[in-house]
Amino acid sequence: MTTPQADMERPLVPLWRGLLVYRVLALLSASAVVLYTLREFASPVGAVAVLVVMAAWTVLSGHAYAGGSLPGVPTGRPGRVAITDVVVTVAVMATTPIVQTPAQFAGDAPVMGSIWTSCAVLACALAYGIRGGLAGAVAVSAALLAFQAHWRDELSDIQLLVLVGVAIGFASTVLRHSAERLRLAIASEAAMAERERLARAVHDGVLQVLGFVRRRGAELGGAAGELGVLAGKQEFALRTLLTTGAAPVDANGRRDLAAALRMLGSEYVSVSTPAQPVELAAHVVDELVAVAGAALANVAVHVGPDAPAWVLLDDTGDGVEISVRDEGPGIPDGRLEAAEAEGRIGVARSMRGRVIDLGGTISCDTGPGRGTDWTIRFPKREVPA
Repeated sequence: MTTPQADMERPLVPLWRGLLVYRVLALLSASAVVLYTLREFASPVGAVAVLVVMAAWTVLSGHAYAGGSLPGVPTGRPGRVAITDVVVTVAVMATTPIVQTPAQFAGDAPVMGSIWTSCAVLACALAYGIRGGLAGAVAVSAALLAFQAHWRDELSDIQLLVLVGVAIGFASTVLRHSAERLRLAIASEAAMAERERLARAVHDGVLQVLGFVRRRGAELGGAAGELGVLAGKQEFALRTLLTTGAAPVDANGRRDLAAALRMLGSEYVSVSTPAQPVELAAHVVDELVAVAGAALANVAVHVGPDAPAWVLLDDTGDGVEISVRDEGPGIPDGRLEAAEAEGRIGVARSMRGRVIDLGGTISCDTGPGRGTDWTIRFPKREVPA
């Protein structure tokens, strides 16, 4: 008996098990028909040899679909086994004109493999969804037409193969999506419960201390005031983390860029993002957030720790655009080039280097008395991890 956790992680296990049972029953049925009419075959030995191949492949493929491994096929990769399944099935069907007599072939005797051949279509549908089911049905149907004399009589079988491939492919896709939504919901619920637990513990300790330091620093002024400002920023960041949580990584290795950027907000930094998630590869999100954080760090150093700044995320459809703006004195002409020549890595390498390595672009609109506006553009495409 499987556990709910196993069912969530491998939602198609019951369907794969059903395929294995069906394949065994189909093998027994096809073998019974062949053995009952064995004397009618042009090559009885060849017909028996085909049955042996079918039985051997049923055992091997069943072992692989159940989670075992085959030579050259990694464990947990049923898709490759399903493709091989189609090849083996077509090869079995191709023996029909060889082992059958002309009379059998002309009399529309069952193709070698009979109903056993439909198992490859089911395997492709489970492994690859609707497209896999259609592709498997087309391949087996083409072989059916090629190795049967009266192809018009096979149209009903072809129709059934296509319908079964689409139906099982749709069912497997729905199950995968449902399991993923359930996994995310459970993970979100667990994260919320953990944040609530931490919030209760932190509120009575760290947050109260940070709040006291912020208030006391503001009263004392001077260096203590600067410590109070820093404590206030950390208090805000910690409260945001406890209430919203960090952007999680999904099963496909993607994170929500909007949620990650919102973690940069503070009483001096305003972050504006779309309401819907903006999902990118997790390492891309980390790098883009690091670049935006570096721009905000420059604001704190060169404009002031309490200087207001704005972070804007825009989803353009084919890419994302991040803008980090402040209302400081701006960067003098030639200052960035001079800093790069002096070997300072803040802008030249940390910001520009990261964006360029990802395949994006970064530009700076600045000037004396009009603040600084960094614009980061990144196309929505797959980036190697």
